[in-house]
Amino acid sequence: MEQPVLFECEDDVALITLNRPERRNAINEALLKGLYDAIDRVAEDSAIKVAIITGNGKAFCSGLDLDCLATDNLIDPRGDGRDMVDVMGACEKPIIGAVNGYAITGGFELALNCDFLIASENAAFADTHAKVGIRPGWGMTQLLQQAVGQRMAKQFSLTCRFISADLALRCGLVNEVVAPDKLMPRAKEIARQICSVNYDVAMDIKKLIEYRNSSVLTDALANERKGLKEIVRQSTDKSGS
Repeated sequence: MEQPVLFECEDDVALITLNRPERRNAINEALLKGLYDAIDRVAEDSAIKVAIITGNGKAFCSGLDLDCLATDNLIDPRGDGRDMVDVMGACEKPIIGAVNGYAITGGFELALNCDFLIASENAAFADTHAKVGIRPGWGMTQLLQQAVGQRMAKQFSLTCRFISADLALRCGLVNEVVAPDKLMPRAKEIARQICSVNYDVAMDIKKLIEYRNSSVLTDALANERKGLKEIVRQSTDKSGS
């Protein structure tokens, strides 16, 4: 039996592949367990610096497998009380979403929980919660408006319209759009670029950027300056000793 999530490493980059292509990588309990375990492995393994999430086949992730709603535990699949937002939010390392095809509803939320997205020309996004009659719970209402603005998020979510790769780029939902055969090479190239810089400083900068998610601008600026002042103070103390 094929594993619903594949995990491999290329040097210090982890490749996480959703692997239910016959179901367009729809989310069931086994896939969630595999995904959460993979993200935790990235978070805990000091040899891994960056992760890339993509889908096997023509879809990135088509959302919840509706055939499994009545049978699978999709809220707490591992019994540890942690869901997608908890697991991905706890991983301090960069997670790149390489969106190869459809990212729909729960699959769209998975993409939104990544740090940023590189999309194939074949990618398309849709929030169809209002069409299928399921309330969002993995960040859609907050992360989509963070990416594209509240007005655009309302239009996308209330109409359930599909968002092409080109429109996603123009709205700021994805960072880049590339030809399908260039998607993984480009995602890996970006991952290697991240690995090549001063990684500790890069992770500090990532935390500083994300600090703004839970604070006002004045506090975020003060937090940034505090770190610089501490570095200058330490350098001054060393030079004076």
